[in-house]
Amino acid sequence: MADTGVQARRSAVYLLDQVLGEEPRLMSELLASGALDKLPPDDRARAQRLAQDTLRGLERADRLLQKHLQKAPPLTVRNVLRVGTVELCQGGAAHGVVNTMVNLVSQHRTLSHLKGLTNAVLRKIAAQGPEAWGALRAPRLPKWLRGPLAEAWGTDAIAAMEEAHFAGAPLDLTAKGNPAALAEAVGGTLLPTGSVRVTDAGQVSTMPGFAEGDWWVQDAAAAIAVRVLAPKEGETVLDLCAAPGGKTMQLAAAGAVVTSVDQSHPRMQRVKENLTRVGLKAKTLTKDARAVEGEFDAILLDAPCSATGTIRRHPDLPHAKDGSEFGDLIELQSELIDHAWSLLKPGGRLVFCTCSLLPDEGEVQVDEALERHGDMTVDRAALDVAGVNAEWITEEGGLRLRPDFWADKGGMDGFYIACLRKG
Repeated sequence: MADTGVQARRSAVYLLDQVLGEEPRLMSELLASGALDKLPPDDRARAQRLAQDTLRGLERADRLLQKHLQKAPPLTVRNVLRVGTVELCQGGAAHGVVNTMVNLVSQHRTLSHLKGLTNAVLRKIAAQGPEAWGALRAPRLPKWLRGPLAEAWGTDAIAAMEEAHFAGAPLDLTAKGNPAALAEAVGGTLLPTGSVRVTDAGQVSTMPGFAEGDWWVQDAAAAIAVRVLAPKEGETVLDLCAAPGGKTMQLAAAGAVVTSVDQSHPRMQRVKENLTRVGLKAKTLTKDARAVEGEFDAILLDAPCSATGTIRRHPDLPHAKDGSEFGDLIELQSELIDHAWSLLKPGGRLVFCTCSLLPDEGEVQVDEALERHGDMTVDRAALDVAGVNAEWITEEGGLRLRPDFWADKGGMDGFYIACLRKG
């Protein structure tokens, strides 16, 4: 690693201060509010990567640091040490990393007296840390989340998911046209389900085909939901809770007449920008999904959820949340299913999905929806999609995807998908 990037490292520490502070904030919220906007693109990407790498390796970093700290320093200094530790243990040049981190502390108006501590600790980490790093276990999920997931899937499965979370996520793309041609153009790998996977992608906006609108970023698991819906040309399709718009673009690219709905003005603006870049059209509505009216051939409901399936890409989530809002989300999902069902034409199909690992936000939701709606059936045949393993199909007829699946290919997001037929 280069010994430059002072601003990137300072910004990474700031992001960690916010995520791990007394009033935790999600990194997506911080980025949306402009936390890194003043940085040039390279530093912005580096700051985000440093913060994410540190969050993924937080348990390892803290275990190494505790050997050299008699008591925990203030949060900002602790985060300086954490970022420095992760960089050093991942191969960062000791001189550059240590000097930069010491300077960050020395320039802080209330913490400068701890620059000596910072220097001493990071020099010890530089000498001993890299060898010890690899011997430590993959960082575990916090107890509030690990317990329910272990109960649902077993401790072996959770350990495998934690390995996937620690490894992070490659970049997945959905092609507007031919996915094989896209894979060749970007130097990626064509996955069994049709997504294109790229490792070490670098700056997304400079990749071949971005400016031309040939593709968009979308995790391979998320892209399966539209393939299960299997939109037909000319069908009226409603995409509820649509932002950032990957599924809307998939639907439009298939020739469907799409109405895309999200209640967030900034997020819907992003959907519009994405549609413009790729040259696709959809009607966009900024409103609560429960207020939508009309009648549709097919509906895609990617319901608001705990997002516990996205931790490999969003390692801040287990630290910025505590599960207290999950009950309200589960209730909202039921309301959205019921309202979407009222908008569906007889014979139509609803694909319900969540990027969650919790059965209460997937399998249980479908079981309960079937009890509420006598004209609802599960369409198991819809799951006959290229690349989908039959072992992923659940008892009630949904599709359960997990981060530890495709471990040899780089994993996938945790997702639940079910296709429900009306009448």
